[in-house]
Amino acid sequence: MEKILFTKSILKGRLPNENKLISVMSRHTLEDGITLDERIIEGVSFDEWKVEFAPPAKLVWAYYRKEISWEEYEKRYLEFLRSKEIIDKVISFAKRCVEEIITLECIEDTAEKCHRRILAEELQRYQSDLKIVHL
Repeated sequence: MEKILFTKSILKGRLPNENKLISVMSRHTLEDGITLDERIIEGVSFDEWKVEFAPPAKLVWAYYRKEISWEEYEKRYLEFLRSKEIIDKVISFAKRCVEEIITLECIEDTAEKCHRRILAEELQRYQSDLKIVHL
């Protein structure tokens, strides 16, 4: 049986046949970082929140302020995922991804310039039979 890991924007809502929706966002707020985003509802928009896989806030802000390029952002986020503080969680989660049907969610509309794509590819690195599908 093919093992598939889905990714999509958390704003797209639950799609047919989606099993476990997991937010990998650092926060569920509007751009001000304080006001809760009422479009994102626990139990509807997502089932679990794995904030440990969110990029460090300083990294996100450096990219949004255009202090670093997307390529540098990717490099630093991968360094974070491979750091001794989190690598065991990444490896463990990769194993879970082949046992369950999981959809990684973040706010970005597409996966091209979103950390969920980088995370999915890193999970695939530990579970090579995992196929990634961006919805």
